[in-house]
Amino acid sequence: MASHIEDYALLSDMSTAALVSRDGSVDWFCTPRFDAEAAFAALLGTPDHGRWLLAPAASAFAPAVAQAAPGGASGQDAPRAEVVERFYGENSFVLHTVWTTDTGSVRVTDFMPLNGRTEIVRRVEGLIGEVTMHQELQLRFNYGRTHPWMTRYDGAPDPATGLPDPAEAMLVAMAGPDALVFRGDPVPEEGDRCHAGQFQIAAGQIRDFTLTYFPSHRNPPAPLDVNDTLHRTVAHWSEWTQLWDDPSAPTPVPTTTAPLATTTMPVLPADGAAYPGTEGAERDPRLQDYRDARLRSLLVIRALMNRETGGLIAAPTTSLPEVLGGQRNWDHRFCWLRDVAQAVDVAATHGHEREAAQLRNWLLRAIANDPSELHNVYGVAGESDELERTVDFLPGYESSRPVRRGNGAAEQLQGDAMGQLMVTFERLRGLGFAEDHLSWPLQQALLRAAVAHVGEEDQGIWEMHGGTHVYTHSQVMLWAALDAGVRAVRVHGLAGDDAAWVAARDRLAQQIWEYGYDAELNSFVQVYGGTEVDSSLLNIAQVGFVAFDDPRMLGTAERIEQELGTEAGLIYRYRNADGLDGIEGQDNPHLASSLWLAQQHIRSGRTERGRLILDAVLDRANDVGLLSTEYSLRRSRMTGNFPQSLAHIALVDAIDALLGA
Repeated sequence: MASHIEDYALLSDMSTAALVSRDGSVDWFCTPRFDAEAAFAALLGTPDHGRWLLAPAASAFAPAVAQAAPGGASGQDAPRAEVVERFYGENSFVLHTVWTTDTGSVRVTDFMPLNGRTEIVRRVEGLIGEVTMHQELQLRFNYGRTHPWMTRYDGAPDPATGLPDPAEAMLVAMAGPDALVFRGDPVPEEGDRCHAGQFQIAAGQIRDFTLTYFPSHRNPPAPLDVNDTLHRTVAHWSEWTQLWDDPSAPTPVPTTTAPLATTTMPVLPADGAAYPGTEGAERDPRLQDYRDARLRSLLVIRALMNRETGGLIAAPTTSLPEVLGGQRNWDHRFCWLRDVAQAVDVAATHGHEREAAQLRNWLLRAIANDPSELHNVYGVAGESDELERTVDFLPGYESSRPVRRGNGAAEQLQGDAMGQLMVTFERLRGLGFAEDHLSWPLQQALLRAAVAHVGEEDQGIWEMHGGTHVYTHSQVMLWAALDAGVRAVRVHGLAGDDAAWVAARDRLAQQIWEYGYDAELNSFVQVYGGTEVDSSLLNIAQVGFVAFDDPRMLGTAERIEQELGTEAGLIYRYRNADGLDGIEGQDNPHLASSLWLAQQHIRSGRTERGRLILDAVLDRANDVGLLSTEYSLRRSRMTGNFPQSLAHIALVDAIDALLGA
């Protein structure tokens, strides 16, 4: 059975990712790309669907036969093992897990090199005494359905002994176009659809194990120099964070609170500084916690961004259920336009201009077609044919079915995506990003499409399966698109039909106030003519339709908190009244939405109220700082795909608001 979602840590080489559990099992690994078929799929099934376990034999997670102490002691008399520490080293995705047993302690270091190959490296270091380690390798392809042909190769004979050199031994798994090569000493012995074995590790000793993907028509890649590769991997992540840590990093992206009005977010405090206006006062004890959480979120966003194409996936997993045992299971290994656009803002705000440009260019390539063919979801390289189908042979995470591959939201109409794109392009212009022969003509085409979609029904940001409506949030985002077009002409001097855009923008604003706002409730509403609210309305002030402290925005936030809030401070996305989303039941509180509420409170002057919500989310991050899509308060467990880029983007924005408050 897979571990709880919060017990997993992310490994990434910025082309694909793996999830390793607290008990030492790599249960999810897609090769060679984020959205490729999984070689390890135990996360959504059983160990027989593929995994790589490496842990002390005394661990409660190892099979009972592995827990028998050397010399024939029974499993009940065998020593036990527990994880005493787990952390990412040096602002990286190099994961260190320290185990202690009755006989000693070891550290397991897991990472994915950034060398252009697809591989996982696992290093075992003896710290104290001597520990018996247990290893199980169940290599699969096609989400665990394909059992590859396994071939063991012993090393070349040692000239001194004539025996095979164990350091050169390897195990090759091959099926159709795919292959994996395992190297390490010892190579696990073949068993029943599993290679398993044990070895001793004493204080001061090091053993390295690697698993590398390669196309089966090629030879296995050469062995790694693990010491050098580990050093280079840590150095890469460290260098990436240096600009963020540099006090000379660029100031944050300008935002707007009204059409054609420009304001600038305050410069964020330098590392260790007090909040603005509190110089000389007692420093906030959680200030460094906020900065650490923000930096980890920036790292997560980078880890989920394909280093070649620039596409940012929503999450590296599919079908982790938003409700345990339910059907709210989606494939998030794709790129949502709004997520990528928001990540551009985050990257540019925090000094990572190269990544901001890469994300921007991905957006331009993805939308480079007739705007009437605009999708909401694209593949990592910008593919637009992400058909949704089910993987019926997988039982699902904790029996949550169906398991899905692909995402049907790609075929939905979601008008807000056009607005998010145009808002992002406008903010980049404010930072000095120049338009080119492709970017501005594409934006003009988007603006024509935005005018055509004014007042149209769609599925909304939450991808409702229960029919279409005129969602207020979608219409506000279309307004924001038109407002950004007007700015492009009147502020930045680009050529365009600004008069038509002004007229369309102002007509749309009147419609929003007439149908999307309820004066008696003093609140914006979810759909035109309705009375319900949803959390997407918290984005209205962020794009400048009203100010954060506008009484009507304050009233909306109050209603959202009353209607969708929980005692814990987290909020739901919406109430599934009358089967609005087409799926039975209610999902769990949504972490990104909760952070939007925190930001709304902070930017409207209710700083402490917003901080309490921010803290409620941070308290539900796991031990290595990762957030899932949702959180079950009843079970005190993470739910939904993991880690979720939208949640981490929202966390960065909320902490920016707090530290600039």
